[in-house]
Amino acid sequence: EEISKTSRLVSKITGMVVQPNKAIVGANAFAHTSGIHQDGLLKDKNTYEIMRPDSIGLTQSRLVMGKLSGRHAFRAELAKLGYTLSDEEVNAAFDRFKRLADQKKELFEEDLESIVSEAVTKVPERYSLKALSTQSGTNQLPTATVELEMDGQAMKETGTGDGPVDAVYRTIARITQTKSKLLAYVVKAITGGTDAQGEVSVRIEQDGEIVTGNGANTDIIVASAQAYLNALNKLASQLERRANSGDKIGLC
Repeated sequence: EEISKTSRLVSKITGMVVQPNKAIVGANAFAHTSGIHQDGLLKDKNTYEIMRPDSIGLTQSRLVMGKLSGRHAFRAELAKLGYTLSDEEVNAAFDRFKRLADQKKELFEEDLESIVSEAVTKVPERYSLKALSTQSGTNQLPTATVELEMDGQAMKETGTGDGPVDAVYRTIARITQTKSKLLAYVVKAITGGTDAQGEVSVRIEQDGEIVTGNGANTDIIVASAQAYLNALNKLASQLERRANSGDKIGLC
């Protein structure tokens, strides 16, 4: 039960890094990537492990969440994080998970939390992002080409701005003809590494109504567009409800 701890101690003292694929003490020894392996392990731990992780000092096996992971493993990881979702919510979250897994080698808990948050807090999409491309450089005017679907109709525009994000936002504003004002724009990394998801939060205001929008993507420009459109969709929904009811309803 001290093998794992002893291995880490020897590695620290000698400066010799333990190879990930090293038997028993390597990082991959009790890590399962294949969807078939993950499903089998969840059903019976003896299927793919001839010894228990705790017999060498580890607490448990690890499911490496990536593009090979299946729905069973995805549900299990969500349950471990404390989420109980309906089948419809799981399907929506799993679809987003598979798209992100094509961009990242491994997804971490923070990625899963972001995916769940996005899947279960959806509002009716009056505006949705179909395509986005930007061009910018030290001696080049930042330009964005944005294609949106608005009420089932495709709309495409090209615009410029003070940086790629500003160019995207100005172009989206022109397509949607929004009268809203951007109050706040915040970016943070969900996880570490160069392939980490960037999470963008924005706050916009129109006619006294203030809403927030969120977006996450490995491409920070795409995440910015998603956050802005999320806020615009919330705003459209809120203004419509207020017009129908005659009352002001808060939404954030």
